[in-house]
Amino acid sequence: MTVARPLVGLDRHNVLREIVAGVTLIAIAIPLNIGYAQIAGLPPTAGLYALVVPTVVYALVVSSRQVVASPDAAAAALVASSIGGLAIAGDAENYATLALAQAILCGVMFIALAVFKLGFLANFLSKPILVGFVGGLALDILISQIAKMLGIKIPSGGEFIEKTTALIEGLPTMNLVAVAISVGSVAVLLLGKRFLRAVPWALVVLIVSTILVYVLDLDDAGVDVLGAVPAGPPTLTWPVIDWTMWFALIPSAMALTLVTTAEGLLVSRSYGEKHGYSTNPNRDLLAFGLGNIAAGASGSFAVGSSTSRTAAMDQAGSRTQLPSLVLAVGTLLLLLFGTALLADIPSPAIGAIVGVAILPLLGVREFVDLWKVDRFEFGVGAACFLTTLFVGAIPGILVAFVLALINLAQRAANPAIDVLEAGGEPGDSLLDEAPKGHVTAPGVIVVRLAAPLFFANGSVFSDAVKKAVRRATAAGNGPVRHVVIDMEAVTDIDVTGAESFEALLAWLDEHHVDLTFSRMRPGTRVRLADFGLLGDRAVYPTNRDAIAALVTTDQE
Repeated sequence: MTVARPLVGLDRHNVLREIVAGVTLIAIAIPLNIGYAQIAGLPPTAGLYALVVPTVVYALVVSSRQVVASPDAAAAALVASSIGGLAIAGDAENYATLALAQAILCGVMFIALAVFKLGFLANFLSKPILVGFVGGLALDILISQIAKMLGIKIPSGGEFIEKTTALIEGLPTMNLVAVAISVGSVAVLLLGKRFLRAVPWALVVLIVSTILVYVLDLDDAGVDVLGAVPAGPPTLTWPVIDWTMWFALIPSAMALTLVTTAEGLLVSRSYGEKHGYSTNPNRDLLAFGLGNIAAGASGSFAVGSSTSRTAAMDQAGSRTQLPSLVLAVGTLLLLLFGTALLADIPSPAIGAIVGVAILPLLGVREFVDLWKVDRFEFGVGAACFLTTLFVGAIPGILVAFVLALINLAQRAANPAIDVLEAGGEPGDSLLDEAPKGHVTAPGVIVVRLAAPLFFANGSVFSDAVKKAVRRATAAGNGPVRHVVIDMEAVTDIDVTGAESFEALLAWLDEHHVDLTFSRMRPGTRVRLADFGLLGDRAVYPTNRDAIAALVTTDQE
């Protein structure tokens, strides 16, 4: 794993632009991280600490020039749902300690993925699975933020149905001043995003609403405020918990790691391709690992990639990690000298900022697109969405993996298996599928399997070859004397696939049909020989060579 110099792409021509982008990032990240810390059930400082040491560590190690690392809404919800049941009821210190331990476990898992190059495991989280999983978490978060916007108290650690019921039952107790703040905040955020995207409207909402609370004493009118935020930089710490609790945190840490890997590597690759610079997935995983360990050791919670902030930096023209370092410095200055300014931030404004930020995570547009394109994929996403929403985040990720395996098995068990048709042009390749019951040439059938031959499709392929021979004979195009297997797409054969193939050879021998091969890969040839399936059977370089040789042999 090569280590490139930090801040690749930074030079004297773009340093000012990168610093300005960093100031913009401060305006975006601080309000959101305060809200995400509340979603996770942690104090505001946990969200702010994530912007200091973890951000610096990540920015100096990662290969991507643009991806911004931070806790996000989905991760915060997963932290809350997974730790809530493990922490001793009402013990805030124990709860925060578990969050630190969870971040450290995530860091260890990321480093293991990087060292052993296991990032491909996240590929099992396909887009429908991610849309459903994140969408379920987002809707659960949205209920909590709506309650905050209305000034209604609901159980923050409760299940979705419990929180929804409490929200509905609490409607008669809503605070009209809180509602007014929320309506104004949402209007500013949505209209500002539509007409003046360059302005950091979340920071504007936070400042204006805080001034209103302070000047008009709106906290006396029942508006909930953030409260005192301890001043000072993050300090080095380490969670001290029983080994049983470490083990209990592993499933949730694994879920956080896999979701972040899937999203983070995709975002990193897409921006690298967009702007023509290379990225290293294993180094990105190492950066996530070191960043999460730093989060756990400095009083924060699990960090991942922030798609929205990365997009904002891209729009601001940033092409280096300098904005992340500017963010770390700005947040540190706030923690040292400005925490008193945070005390009167109204909770309805925070709820509005987070609520608007997570609306795209609901995945409504993505679900509509899936419904139009592939109903099965839509069902996969919907199942993940409902499981995550009504059962929990960990069951949701488990269902996601099961559905991914079912989807994979379904596709692998039904590969394209075609009898090829010979065209009239001698120079053309044999690629077109022949009508059912036809032969490729008199007495010859060329069969193409467009997949590796393994346990899921071995019997399917064997049955398809037998059916092709029977159909050709029944249609009056027989007798079939030769079957040629086009091996171009067969990249591997496992033991079960080899056994099915051996049974097919026996059936062909019984019916006096000779089997040969064409376009075989060297590795596949070795595998066939190892299984004793190749023998002295001919292997032709092309399908046309096979047909020419076999038809000539029959004529002789």
